[in-house]
Amino acid sequence: MARTQRDRQQTREFFAARAVGWETRYPDDTPVYAAAVGELGLRPGDRALDAGCGTARALPQLRAAVGPSGTVVGVDVTPEMLREATALGRAADGALLEADSEQLPMRDGAFDAVFAAGLVNHLTDPSAGLRELARVTRAGGRLALFHPLGRAALAARRGHTLEPDDVRAQPRIGRILDATGWELGLFDDSDARYLAVAVRRR
Repeated sequence: MARTQRDRQQTREFFAARAVGWETRYPDDTPVYAAAVGELGLRPGDRALDAGCGTARALPQLRAAVGPSGTVVGVDVTPEMLREATALGRAADGALLEADSEQLPMRDGAFDAVFAAGLVNHLTDPSAGLRELARVTRAGGRLALFHPLGRAALAARRGHTLEPDDVRAQPRIGRILDATGWELGLFDDSDARYLAVAVRRR
């Protein structure tokens, strides 16, 4: 099995085993999700993608931002996560689709914004993945790379140390975004959240 296939399979297996009850890992973080979605600047009627949506925790906030005339789609590579999202009622806020965020079945420029919580460090090839997200985002559209805890706080919670080559570190993620069609704007890696917001270059 090729490395990328093996990595994808390992990711599926990791999240499949943890899908039920996943949201209990980060309770009471709806406000920080809502604030991150707010940074996308979505308007009624816009089209939003939640890439690597997991249990689709951001879908209610995305739906609220784009209104009933907008489009909301959540994609995830792990069917167990999508089943948990459905059980939690998230399908009422948008379409849920099993798909790989590095190979999306969407046309070029299909979305006005992409929200990606906890995704970038699980991509088998971050450059290829962010390039694919750029492909499906219109020029001038926005991308939010998000986690409800900053890198240091998350590492401490897990008993780890921060890796010097962490893809989410500002210098590295900035370079990758720049090389894949994005321009990094907002970057916040505080204890309260990790949020990198980039604009799709024209």
